[in-house]
Amino acid sequence: MMRNLCMTLAYDGTAYYGFQVQPGGNTIQDHLEDAIRALTGETVKITGSGRTDAGVHARRQIFNFATESQIPIERWCIALNSRLPSDIVVIDAIEVSLEFHSRYAAKTKTYRYTINANQFPDVFNRRLQYHHHARLDITAMQEGLRHFIGTYDFTSFASRKSQKDNHIRSVYDAWIEVDRSMCRDHPRDQGVIHIYVSGNGFLQHMVRIIVGTLLEIGEGKRKASDVPNMIAACNRSAAGPTAVSCGLMLWDLEYKKD
Repeated sequence: MMRNLCMTLAYDGTAYYGFQVQPGGNTIQDHLEDAIRALTGETVKITGSGRTDAGVHARRQIFNFATESQIPIERWCIALNSRLPSDIVVIDAIEVSLEFHSRYAAKTKTYRYTINANQFPDVFNRRLQYHHHARLDITAMQEGLRHFIGTYDFTSFASRKSQKDNHIRSVYDAWIEVDRSMCRDHPRDQGVIHIYVSGNGFLQHMVRIIVGTLLEIGEGKRKASDVPNMIAACNRSAAGPTAVSCGLMLWDLEYKKD
């Protein structure tokens, strides 16, 4: 009997070429499908809630796949994790209806981008955050971020390589949290800045371009009030640079209720 299994996944994306299968291999999907094949003997194709780019991490990624395996659901996490690299971990598994699709059923996705705004890099967390070299006006960044909330054509904040015909997306909420727990008694230390962006979906590089733009606002190169004009321009050159991938993490997902 065919089953549809849905699993929750966390990974450090540093060593991988993104989530989705690529010609060069070494993606999260490659390793998951290899582990499932090693466990069940089946060749399956998993469906993820969304793709993450090379070097991007996930705290909560969801994927599903069809299988004829009758392995009890409670054994799947341990069985797969024993066959996966240590930086890819399956943390939950449930059986769902055959109609469930992890991407189409996702209602809200939340990404978090982490900036270390202290004087020195964090040697232990450097793979999961971007260390910024100069002081930032965090208040101005918060003001700029609020302008992204709403439904807009985000062409200015999409990769030029985007293959989507429709660039209209809805950002439901966006906010900044600052963790000063690791600050020294030094004027250069501003803490670790977490930028959260929640919406119905995101274009390629969209969150990283938003962050790159906020960094320029924080440095005083742009004004927070410039953001609406950047969005209205529908031109990639109107926005800031693409922030590096290491600071980005797929943070959370919310699904439609049956």
